[in-house]
Amino acid sequence: MLLKSDYDYELPEELIAQTPAEPRDSSRLLVYDRATGKREHRIFRDIKEYLRPGDVLVVNNTKVLPARLYAYTKNGGKVEVLLLKRRDLNEWEVLVRPGKKAKVGAELIVSEELSLTVVDRTDTGERIVRFHFDGVFEDILSRLGSMPLPPYIHEKLKDKDRYQTVYCKTDGSAAAPTAGLHFTQELLAEIRAMGVEIAEVLLHVGLGTFRPVKEEDLTHHVMHSEFYKVDERAAEIVNAAKREGRRVIAVGTTSVRTLETVADEQGMLRPCSGDTSIFIYPPYRFKCVDALITNFHLPESTLIMLVSAFMGREQCLSVYREAVEERYRFFSFGDAMMIV
Repeated sequence: MLLKSDYDYELPEELIAQTPAEPRDSSRLLVYDRATGKREHRIFRDIKEYLRPGDVLVVNNTKVLPARLYAYTKNGGKVEVLLLKRRDLNEWEVLVRPGKKAKVGAELIVSEELSLTVVDRTDTGERIVRFHFDGVFEDILSRLGSMPLPPYIHEKLKDKDRYQTVYCKTDGSAAAPTAGLHFTQELLAEIRAMGVEIAEVLLHVGLGTFRPVKEEDLTHHVMHSEFYKVDERAAEIVNAAKREGRRVIAVGTTSVRTLETVADEQGMLRPCSGDTSIFIYPPYRFKCVDALITNFHLPESTLIMLVSAFMGREQCLSVYREAVEERYRFFSFGDAMMIV
């Protein structure tokens, strides 16, 4: 039986990064070679030394919405609303805290220009709400919303752009694809100049990425669903690399989940979009991804399970123990690992 507890490890609380590295590419980088087991400790900007001409870096160009809103009931009770997933022009799936103040039919007021009505409840306890406003919703949200930082980050973010990648484009995420936070425009330009191609895919990260796995038996865990899109250009770049035996390197677990959702048995992609709830854990045969750049993830999370599927559970936990000993910074604003 595959057990959740098989993916636990001890992490001192002081190693949970509270602020991003400055500059972005000054974070640390642990490089692990799956063929030899060799480990190297570098700085993220050294990643160029582990890339070669013809490689394809696949990045997720989603943009984090300022998805946290503070609203009030008609009786003056305060409510926190987290946008999770857009359903149509005015309807969203949201998380409301405290939930007892968000019964179906309840009206919540954010400001004079924005209010919402609870219209339904999902099987997992989220709410479906309809927003009421005049004007452009995204403009109103940019003024009234705040960045939904993960619950383990307690420091206030001084610059909200630091929770966005430098290549973000399409609004829709409730959390950042954090492996991409280490790249600067200058580093990407140097990587392109080496002859490395960059393919952009889209996966809107939901807050489900932070939800703990509750089932001890992994086969009973129900994965959250997230919207993805692979366009014609990205498919062409990746497919040419697969045909020619060049490496496809995923930047982050969200890029992995997108590629592995879309790829056929030969690792070839087709342009498409939809919702994915793919759950990758050992044993899993990767069809498209040849190397992975990722952060250090929470114990017993679906993300460390994906990384374990890519490098082996024992190897993953051993590398994590070494990262703890070497005082790497963990989670969203933490350091990175490249697995080749």
